[in-house]
Amino acid sequence: MGTGVAPPVVTVSATYGSGGSVIARGVAEALGLPFFDRAITGAAAAELGLSPQEAQARDEVGPTGLERFVRSLAAVGPVSGVDLRADFLDRSFCDATEHAIRGHADADGGVFLGRAAAVVLRGRPATLHVRLDGPQARRVEQAMRIEGIERSAAERRLRDNDAARAAYVREFYGADAADPALYHLMLDSTALDPDASIAVIACAAERVTGARRAGRD
Repeated sequence: MGTGVAPPVVTVSATYGSGGSVIARGVAEALGLPFFDRAITGAAAAELGLSPQEAQARDEVGPTGLERFVRSLAAVGPVSGVDLRADFLDRSFCDATEHAIRGHADADGGVFLGRAAAVVLRGRPATLHVRLDGPQARRVEQAMRIEGIERSAAERRLRDNDAARAAYVREFYGADAADPALYHLMLDSTALDPDASIAVIACAAERVTGARRAGRD
């Protein structure tokens, strides 16, 4: 931005069924900031010369990408019987993702969903780190409503998605994605509805990052 002041950033780490995609996008709209989710994957893919399909296979967020990523976890635990160690241990996509996160944060700020952004941008000024979670039973119910899927599918996705996200942060950054020390704010977004969650995060972001909610002076 050229002013010497860090643009405002909010990172959102979300367990499966906690409504991360809905809430993070809503926060971005409330604050008038760019929203980064799939765009980060595209930027990382472009840097490495990967096709969109290859990038999706390595993406750590979203049911399709995570189901593929889970299959690579045979190297770190008995999550799956399929051995894709080379895919999991190749850090190039992680590095490109990190580069994209830092670049967007420094250029314009924004709201970043997933991709270990709280770890990547740890210690950055004008940045609020948020963790969304909730009891498993309520997250299953919420996922069923949001995605329109059966209970068995939601339970399977919760188990696999949570394991994959935790493994991504642990293996590439040596951190625990559930560690409260990584976040300024932790919300049970199965107890608060999305609008309430968005309002709480937006208010905290105003105080921590200097962002202003859209429509306010």
